[in-house]
Order: sequence, then C-alpha cells, then structure tokens
Amino acid sequence: MAYPLSTNSRWIINEKGQRVKLACVNWPAHLQPVVAEGLSKQPVDSVAKKIMAMGFNCVRLTWPLDLATNETLATNVTVRQSFWSLGLSDDISGFQTTNPSMIDLPLIEAYKSVVTTLGNHNLMVILDNHLTKPGWCCRYNDSNGFFGDTFFEPGTWIAGLTKIATIFKGAPNVVGMSLRNELRGPRQNIDDWFKYMQQGAEAVHGANPNVLVILSGLTYDTDLSFVRSRPVTLTISGKLVFEIHQYGVPKTPTTHAARFLKSSTTEAVSTSGTSRCFLVSLEWM
Repeated sequence: MAYPLSTNSRWIINEKGQRVKLACVNWPAHLQPVVAEGLSKQPVDSVAKKIMAMGFNCVRLTWPLDLATNETLATNVTVRQSFWSLGLSDDISGFQTTNPSMIDLPLIEAYKSVVTTLGNHNLMVILDNHLTKPGWCCRYNDSNGFFGDTFFEPGTWIAGLTKIATIFKGAPNVVGMSLRNELRGPRQNIDDWFKYMQQGAEAVHGANPNVLVILSGLTYDTDLSFVRSRPVTLTISGKLVFEIHQYGVPKTPTTHAARFLKSSTTEAVSTSGTSRCFLVSLEWM
C-alpha cells in the first residue's frame, strides 16, 4: 500500500492516485481495561493474521479519551495492573500466556504495540475516539454523548485528539482518525456539531497531516442530512471523510445496503458543497 491516503471527490486514494476500498473490522479497546479485547485468549499476531485471512484490510481500533488525557492511566498503569484493579485475575494469566511481551507494558504502549503488529501484517488502522471514560458505549443520556456533557469537555477532547495524532504521526499504517463515535443525547445540536467537529478536524490535521480526518453525524451517527445546506468549512484539502452508521439484521443485506446508500442522509453528503468522501460503517446488531 502506498501511504498516506487522501481523498479525491468521493473516492479514497493512495499516494499513487489509486482507489482504496477500506474493509475494516471493529476492534474495541475502549472498555474498562483500556486494552484491545481478546488478547488474554489469543496472541495479537494471531488476531492480525485472522483478520487478514477473512479478507479485511483495515481495523477500526477504538480508544477512550482518558488514554490520551489521563497521564497516570496511560503511562503509569500497566496491562497487568489494569486487569488486577478490575479483579480480572484469569485474564492476567491468559494474557501472560498469549502476549507475554505486552503484559507489563503501560497501557498506551500496549495500544501502540497492537497498532504496530497490525501494520506488520499490512493492515491499515483507523483510530476511533469512542468515548471519554473507559467503559461500555453508548446510552442516550450517559453524559458522554455530546459536547458540553459531563464527560465531554471540548477543550480536553481536542487536546486528546491532538496527542493521539502526534503519537501516531510516525505510524504509516494509521491512515485515519475518527473524531468521535456516535454523537448523541439531549444536548446534541447542529451549531455545536459544526463548531467543534471543525475545530477537532483542524487540530488532528495540524498534528498529523497524513491521516484522513473522519467526521461522524448526529443521533448515533445516523444523521448527516444537515450538511446538505451547510457544508463543512476546513482549511484541510483532500483529507475529509464522513462516517455514517446503519443498524439492523436485514434478511437481504445487499438490498438493505443499497437502500441505505440511497437514503436522504447519504444523499445529503453526496450533494453538499463540501469537498468530501464517504466512509460507511455498517454495524449489525
């Protein structure tokens, strides 16, 4: 793969100008341990190989904002200590067997190790800021859903995005950063979406101009219709990607996906004045 990636109208392309289709799996690392899930059961190398074997070329690797903004958590707590604090003694034993070189790494170093291993298997990575406090996501009124919520202070969020973008500036397989998963809740509104998502996008690009900057919509990222009449305004060129989520377990996935791609939300992006591209995240429940 010729990195970095960029956008050309509706397409994502590589450095040679060739179209790139991202086929990503979702790998959570935002839960209470702040460690990529499953590594107490399998070596990270084995997980990467299986992702490749299934035909995927990309991993959407989630992270909590605290991993970037809580220095004590990120650098002073090891994988072993994180599991121990949660009473996960069996996971400590399993992790030591499957990934012994990672068990005593600080949490941020363990996260970086996963990214490196994925890169060693030619897997691209999208770093997804899933929430602020490590834990399950996402309730409508969990105080984690929109700018100004108890656990979602815009300045802290921008600082965290900037730090993660800087940390992974030298990782060529980190091709994109999704600014925040599934904005939601009673505070959500269009004006603040534009204000802060544009600020976050500029901050990420300023820290790491190589990555795609990925913006999600409102109402659990099911609504981007508002960009039809109000384009996103950035100084960034060739890096903006929109992300939209769709839920359900359809009997006919192909037909369901085609209908979704013709919906008002996706049409709004394709007809907006924004220089844009699309990353569609289909999440089956």
